[in-house]
Amino acid sequence: MSGHSKWSTIKRKKALTDNRRASVWTKLIREITVAAKAGGGDPGSNARLRKAIDDGRAGNMPNENIERAIKKGTGELEGASYEEFSYEGYGPGGTAILLEGSTDNANRTVAEVRHAFSRNHGNLGTSNSVAWMFERKGQIVIAAAAIPEDKAMEDALDAGASDFSADGDLYVVSTETNTFHAVIDGLKAKGYRPESSDIVMAPKNLVKPEPADARKVLQLIEVLEELDDVAKVFTNLDVDAVDLEEAGA
Repeated sequence: MSGHSKWSTIKRKKALTDNRRASVWTKLIREITVAAKAGGGDPGSNARLRKAIDDGRAGNMPNENIERAIKKGTGELEGASYEEFSYEGYGPGGTAILLEGSTDNANRTVAEVRHAFSRNHGNLGTSNSVAWMFERKGQIVIAAAAIPEDKAMEDALDAGASDFSADGDLYVVSTETNTFHAVIDGLKAKGYRPESSDIVMAPKNLVKPEPADARKVLQLIEVLEELDDVAKVFTNLDVDAVDLEEAGA
């Protein structure tokens, strides 16, 4: 799980500072629209929408874009009709890969995903071929900075976290999905400002392939993440065992 948190943080920082900002905004807008469609346009009663709006603001998205996306989701404005999906597959070295997103054309999306796997040493799997290797959790990453580990752990558990770990210069706070927002609010009330926070599919066990295979897995993940319809990619690759600089991360 720590490996996934580190990779997610690296990818998030890159995504918001490189030339793919427009693509990032497209995915954030789509998530806001899908969240509003699923649970209504009030972030006060729709936790998923609240999270999507927070992500949009963290990505410097203008408020008018956010409001327009919400109205498309609630039907107040016309827009494409998106359906959510999840696909599972295998990467090099015996790694498992799980991806989630939304699409207005399922046939196009599955073709693009299958092509990405086949061109990057992987294979698209069937339903539940690897999903059983993961569990859905809330994950909050905060900078260690000058905060002692004992205090950060005490504050996290006091806020309702289910687990806590130190990962280099980061602290990773795990939660159950139904307490995710409450834990974030509790940490913020104590003065913490999360580096990132998300509902993730956390691997139950990590796989450490040979370095050459590990680099191929990272390449496959990057290709999948660049697909417009894909919102999140999860893997059980032990990222801590990979030289991220050498891998181009």
